[in-house]
Amino acid sequence: MKKKIVASLLTAAMTATLLAGCGGSDNSAPAASGTQSSTQEAAEEESAPAEADAGDAAEAGSGEAVTIKLFSNLPDRKNGQGLVEQMIIDEYMAANTNVTIEVEALDEEAYKTKFKAYAMDGMPDVVSIWGQPSFLDEVLDAGVLAELNEDDYTDYGFIAGSLEGFKKDGKLYGLPRNTDIQIVYYNQKMFDDNGWKVPATYDELLTLCGDIQAAGITPMAMDGGDGWPMACYLTDILVKIAGIDYADIVRNAVATGDFTAPEIQQATQILVDSADAGLFQTGYDSQDYGTAMNLFTNGQAAMFCMGSWECSMALNEDIQEDIRNNIRAFTLPVVDGGKGGANDIAAWNGGGYAVSASSSVKDEAIKFLNYMYQPDKLSKYGWENGVGMSAQDQTAYLTGDETELQKQVMDILKNATSVSGTPINDCGPSAFKTAIESEIQGVSNGSTSVEDFLAAIGAACE
Repeated sequence: MKKKIVASLLTAAMTATLLAGCGGSDNSAPAASGTQSSTQEAAEEESAPAEADAGDAAEAGSGEAVTIKLFSNLPDRKNGQGLVEQMIIDEYMAANTNVTIEVEALDEEAYKTKFKAYAMDGMPDVVSIWGQPSFLDEVLDAGVLAELNEDDYTDYGFIAGSLEGFKKDGKLYGLPRNTDIQIVYYNQKMFDDNGWKVPATYDELLTLCGDIQAAGITPMAMDGGDGWPMACYLTDILVKIAGIDYADIVRNAVATGDFTAPEIQQATQILVDSADAGLFQTGYDSQDYGTAMNLFTNGQAAMFCMGSWECSMALNEDIQEDIRNNIRAFTLPVVDGGKGGANDIAAWNGGGYAVSASSSVKDEAIKFLNYMYQPDKLSKYGWENGVGMSAQDQTAYLTGDETELQKQVMDILKNATSVSGTPINDCGPSAFKTAIESEIQGVSNGSTSVEDFLAAIGAACE
């Protein structure tokens, strides 16, 4: 992510208290279709562009039958971002009785694999995307996404700079849904009952790891099987070591294929030392998102490494009440001698949506996309359902009744002195992303040396 994007995100964060969702992967069974459920009550007040779009949608309700196929990375339609997405789909179909929206939803890794197949064989009408080079560059080069009119979104409240990752040659091809923060969730009651404190330094984190192990509890649940969560964790360590130099160090490494910068070597070694100390659960390097989350939400792990998009855990009634009411969050602590402070955080604009360039119902698909992003839709519903942080201004939706977890994550962003931008695994070509996410398990568990790991990911940039 360009420096101006990072600066803009930080400025917005420190002048307006935000919050709503990410492109995290829910792990329920795939949803087959977007059939109507209950229609959610619309906001009483809408902005001028929202009213115009709603009018267009209502007019479409009397037209010929239209089917929009939506391909989503949110298979859980009852919680979090998947619930928000489904609420908007249901509302749109209720207002446009001639429109049927069919949903195919897969968890993130399966989604990305099938997305590649669709890119060759024909894309569904509306798709989830990520505004990061590792994903979007090849997609835009292939010409499979429709260009959007940026002027249509002037009054939609997008955070300054948040659209930049979804552009090519100055043209807009997608809209961001999220502002994401890499955080560590923890069980406050478990901490209090055992006299554990949130660590201020990484050395204190490893000492805490030993104390938690002694109590017979897993210190931190980690989705190591997918690769990208550990790469995001590595990003946060590197931010604490390099501070505001993070983006330049990673950009230079990707451009040259040389990852021997001392900051990258140190961050990787800290990851290795963490795994060696038993910070993560046994078998973390082959276990998936759902397994890691379940360890935490069932009280078997004291902490859970994931992004701010999982703030909805605090409202998820499927999680035991005394656990969900005590979920709190912190960002990784500082590294002794590092340039990054406690408020230098790993944060970026994450997932979003786009329309297929080859869609046979492109105009209707863009109308639906624009409906989703009306200020009182994705942002408002995301906030109300505790999903995380939006790429749009959400200050109008603060009520004072937010969960303690929401308030805490809001404060993390509001107090940030710098944000990283794109996580390291998404800063290069797709071959680099594949390499780092498949090699990071080996280096973390000691089966691959740090030197060989850095050489392998460097080679993938050539």
